[in-house]
Amino acid sequence: MTPMDAETRLAPPPGAPAPDHRDEVRLWLRLLTCTTLIEGEVRSRLRARFDVTLPRFDLMAQLEKAPDGLTLGDLSRRMMVSNGNITGLVDRLVETGHIVRAPHPTDRRIAYVRLTDAGRAAFADMAREHAAWIASLFAGVPAPEQRTLLRLLGDLKQSVRASVAPEGNA
Repeated sequence: MTPMDAETRLAPPPGAPAPDHRDEVRLWLRLLTCTTLIEGEVRSRLRARFDVTLPRFDLMAQLEKAPDGLTLGDLSRRMMVSNGNITGLVDRLVETGHIVRAPHPTDRRIAYVRLTDAGRAAFADMAREHAAWIASLFAGVPAPEQRTLLRLLGDLKQSVRASVAPEGNA
């Protein structure tokens, strides 16, 4: 017997009345399950193929979009993690030669980090394989359905953002 995932366990049997659980909870659990499965596979492949963690890959992706570099504060906001987490990631990527720190021209308290040429080349290889991995993980869903899912998730994203708007703005 195949084990059931959480959202399937919440589904009523065919013809049975709906339990207290709402479809929204099942949807949320399904999204969480998909995210967890995909993220776990990407983490595993990044580690095995490139000996890099997902947070380091994500930091390099942010720097790839900003060729002139970013401050640690900018990285922290973009990645939605603490400055302390960013500092540790930056330290490790400096050690491996993927990024460099450069002082701010007028404020010594601020440092910019940017990809080195070697870091840019390494990230390009990682990003290319990452895109192929994602494509293979989504290969079982036909392209038209992927586009529909993308549109529907966009609608969901807007709904969530609207529902968490600051009080008085909702």
